[in-house]
Amino acid sequence: MSSARQILFVTALGSMALLVGCRLDMQEQPKQNPYSRSDFFPDQRSERPLVEGTVARGQLHEDSYLYTGKLGNAPGDYMPFPVTKQVLERGRERYDIYCAPCHSLVGDGNGFVPSRGFSRKPPSYHTPRLEKAPLGYLFDVITNGFGIMPDYRSQIAPEDRWKIVAYVRALQLSQNATRADVPLGQPIPSEPPKFSSPLGSGATLPVIESKSVSSSEESK
Repeated sequence: MSSARQILFVTALGSMALLVGCRLDMQEQPKQNPYSRSDFFPDQRSERPLVEGTVARGQLHEDSYLYTGKLGNAPGDYMPFPVTKQVLERGRERYDIYCAPCHSLVGDGNGFVPSRGFSRKPPSYHTPRLEKAPLGYLFDVITNGFGIMPDYRSQIAPEDRWKIVAYVRALQLSQNATRADVPLGQPIPSEPPKFSSPLGSGATLPVIESKSVSSSEESK
């Protein structure tokens, strides 16, 4: 047999060996369907529990209060981080998206959804019970739901839930504020804002007119 034929024979033999290895099992590998029985493990469960003492990436919740709003089994009544203007602005934004459709923009329970025949009207935030409710209780309701209200743990991150809680407290204060709560020098009632674009575009909010300082005021 010539060397050329030997090379061709070896090549063909190697190709056949490779093709034999490409079985259907490589395309449809043996697996366990969800909740199926497995004879491999003594408990016959195909799903395996988490390894004791391990934590999945991104799930190391060292600050349990941040993620539960509870101190032991009781709701706490403090914010896990300082409340700033940026925190309240973020809370208002998330509130308007997730809460206002039912609870309304002012939190009185007269939102768009109840006005269209929803079976139960949400409670007003401006009742004595909810005005005195601990902050952790409000966080827990957003996290786990209450009554026919669904939970929002998967839609709203824990930090944003707390920011909504802070904004709800701001709404409650807005309905029960006294003159003593008004900063020194702030006129009562406050001067209404002026809008450069009162109606917006339908997809944007109205634009508040910026206050311009005259050259004579700057020189003072």
